[in-house]
Amino acid sequence: MTDSKYFTTTKKGEIFELKAELNSDKKEKKKEAVKKVIASMTVGKDVSALFPDVVNCMQTDNLELKKLVYLYLMNYAKSQPDMAIMAVNTFVKDCEDPNPLIRALAVRTMGCIRVDKITEYLCEPLRKCLKDEDPYVRKTAAVCVAKLHDINSQLVEDQGFLDTLKDLISDSNPMVVANAVAALSEIAESHPNSNLLDLNPQTINKLLTALNECTEWGQIFILDCLANYTPRDDRESQSICERVTPRLSHANSAVVLSAVKVLMKFMEMLPKDLDYYGTLLKKLAPPLVTLLSAEPELQYVALRNINLIVQRRPEILKHEMKVFFVKYNDPIYVKLEKLDIMIRLASQANIAQVLAELKEYATEVDVDFVRKAVRAIGRCAIKVEQSAERCVSTLLDLIQTKVNYVVQEAIVVIKDIFRKYPNKYESVIATLCENLDSLDEPEARAAMIWIVGEYAERIDNADELLESFLEGFHDESTQVQLQLLTAIVKLFLKKPTETQELVQQVLSLATQDSDNPDLRDRGYIYWRLLSTDPVAAKEVVLAEKPLISEETDLIEPTLLEELICHIGTLASVYHKPPSAFVEGSRGVQHKRLPGSAGSGESVDSPDTGSATGVSEAPPAVIPSQGDLLGDLLNLDLTPTTTGPPPVPASGMQMGAMDLLGGGLDSLLGGDLGGSPAMGAAFGAPPAAMPASFNAPVSSGLDDLFDFGGGVGMPMGAYSPPKTVWLPAMKAKGLEIMGTFARRGGVIQMDMTLNNKAMSIMTDFAIQFNRNSFGLAPAGPLQILTPLGPNQTIEVSLPLSTVGPVMKMEPLTNLQVAVKNNIDVFYFSCQYPMSMLFLEDGKMERQVFLATWKDIPNDNESQFQIKDCHLSSDAASNKLQGSNVYTVAKRTVEGQDMLYQSMKLTNGIWVLAELRVQAGNPNYTVSLKCRAPEVSQCVFQSYEAMLKA
Repeated sequence: MTDSKYFTTTKKGEIFELKAELNSDKKEKKKEAVKKVIASMTVGKDVSALFPDVVNCMQTDNLELKKLVYLYLMNYAKSQPDMAIMAVNTFVKDCEDPNPLIRALAVRTMGCIRVDKITEYLCEPLRKCLKDEDPYVRKTAAVCVAKLHDINSQLVEDQGFLDTLKDLISDSNPMVVANAVAALSEIAESHPNSNLLDLNPQTINKLLTALNECTEWGQIFILDCLANYTPRDDRESQSICERVTPRLSHANSAVVLSAVKVLMKFMEMLPKDLDYYGTLLKKLAPPLVTLLSAEPELQYVALRNINLIVQRRPEILKHEMKVFFVKYNDPIYVKLEKLDIMIRLASQANIAQVLAELKEYATEVDVDFVRKAVRAIGRCAIKVEQSAERCVSTLLDLIQTKVNYVVQEAIVVIKDIFRKYPNKYESVIATLCENLDSLDEPEARAAMIWIVGEYAERIDNADELLESFLEGFHDESTQVQLQLLTAIVKLFLKKPTETQELVQQVLSLATQDSDNPDLRDRGYIYWRLLSTDPVAAKEVVLAEKPLISEETDLIEPTLLEELICHIGTLASVYHKPPSAFVEGSRGVQHKRLPGSAGSGESVDSPDTGSATGVSEAPPAVIPSQGDLLGDLLNLDLTPTTTGPPPVPASGMQMGAMDLLGGGLDSLLGGDLGGSPAMGAAFGAPPAAMPASFNAPVSSGLDDLFDFGGGVGMPMGAYSPPKTVWLPAMKAKGLEIMGTFARRGGVIQMDMTLNNKAMSIMTDFAIQFNRNSFGLAPAGPLQILTPLGPNQTIEVSLPLSTVGPVMKMEPLTNLQVAVKNNIDVFYFSCQYPMSMLFLEDGKMERQVFLATWKDIPNDNESQFQIKDCHLSSDAASNKLQGSNVYTVAKRTVEGQDMLYQSMKLTNGIWVLAELRVQAGNPNYTVSLKCRAPEVSQCVFQSYEAMLKA
């Protein structure tokens, strides 16, 4: 009979009956009773009342019964801590049992009982088990140290268990080594700067020796540890790679991915011209291909990791295109990932094969997959120029199918092809116009409107086509409305006599009848351009557009490096750094790849172009049409740099796009209000034009990041005034006033201690509770002389940020305990977030742009700073003194915009846009961050720094 009988409901006096059976003299009856108790516990019944009776059953030689009792203990020890102490003697006794299984069972259970009262009793048994003659006991004890450290880290450090763990790395048994590494890695994660795993060539050699004989999970722990090591030179790097390479043929996919992670990291150290480098590239392909023959869930994880690998080193899989071809029975999530990788690997050599596959996919029944396949054809055309004609022909064939969603996707990608190859494929426009009535999706409608507006001079009835869209203007999505506005203005500039009424109609709809500020602001800009200087309007709106690049969804280089260091983990599946989805202390370390050897190339510019023929210049990104960050006036990026176009005296900035999320109102300085007078020949604009509007401005992105106003020398770091943290009446006469300051890159806790009691105070000490950013005293409180009655002493305590972490409410709350010869006193204070801003917090401009775009818009917060009378330069200088760095500055219509970056001590970057309007004492600050919960505190620091 199976154990299911224990889960059946028993009679009324269940607890009473079980109690009687647990105290029975018969061993079998006792075991049956414990099984019933465990069954009840498993289904959620409260059987804690039986605690003393179950604990009495511990005194047995029966291993099965002992396991069951220990299972019960682990579950209920927390709710019955006083009763759990009864079991301590048995644990101690079991740790000296002749049977190693019982010794290991005892030490394992001890580690799982998370009760502070018990932990101190368990130190001696644990110490013995760490040095036990049996490796099974030693490996179990190693994991127990990590569990104990989680409960009481100070106790583990005081008892010297960490040193014992380090010694176990030299153990003769590979499983003990693996568990010791796992335990130390776990502890090191909660103390990022503790250097617990002091990796040196000798230790690495021991780990590599153990690697061959470990179980699969042991191998993963060791490989993950190896990935954190930075070799001294390329020779050591090659040696480690040679010893790790055999793991690529392991049956467990987790081991394979961990080995790939180590090799990807250490390859950065190898010179590209080394023979072994080429050999290693060839060895990496087969195991990655093999992972794709597993079940779909594993395939998906493998594909997400391969996606990262291909972005970093496309040459690894450039000959393996066929394995990424989609199978009919693949789930949709696998199909879409394969499609993405196919595009990344597409090159002139394999484009014919890829296109044949994609055309086949476009006739599938799965709508999402078909859409992606059609879009992929367009990406191929843009990526491989030689295939463009064939791709356009394929897309036209698909349009002829008249399948609605296929036609719409095809039109969207043809628009991008026009942008890449101007004046080459415009002959297909007539075919596109035939399908105008079938378009019902915003993106397809917007793409078609763009094509009509851009090539209006080639389309005889362009005004009729655009007018047909205008009839339901207010029912359209914002994306379509913005595109329609721009297209009609383009049409007017090309055919002014025929379309004057049409352009007045659309400007009226956009400015007078619309509630959308982006649409209204764009309408006002066009209105003023057309009414003030139509020649300038033509230069702006009909400017020559730069060619677009193919890689529109590459992961930003610094993030890609970090994700490569996390291959085989959840971060590599989400394509997000651990700090984006792990709360608390774990996962906030930002890993980086080591610098390359031999070539001297920078880590920030990975050599991803060698296999696919992509130029080394960073790719321009195709903004989506509805995205105001990239589509202001439809001028997506700067004009080409072969020579700036002539700018008339009254022209405005050619590349005037709002890359940083303020929308058009950032150019106009807010809603200008008023409705324009609808004159037949565009009369005066509704509000006076600012003087700066007519000044010639240089074109392009360079102007966006022009420090024309100049940024002066920074002022000193901000430190708030001292406040009373601990009043004398609450601390037996000891008053503590304090503040925080950052000096020389170190956070200082400045305190004034005042003795208002009648007795002398000595033996001062200080301790912090766990807090959001791991603040902890970097040394003892230096008060060397006694503090007499009515005496005051000033003291500065340097702080580190490597203490234990726990999210506080509010985030910057710090709980402090101060001890002296009289008593221990507790108080809490709040430190300004600016204390955590690091000196290396200045971002490169291009990285700033890419990071701002990469952070979701939901993570953006906007705040008002009132009654501040500083100029933008003075504000920039003041903020720079506290490590808030101005990356870029631009001035539009009298409004200065400062784009700033700061880096917190836990590696989190915060990006800001500060708007300062001359004569307006109210500033606007927009903050973007991957951890949006810090934004409120950063704003409070901003306000305090600017008003100080």
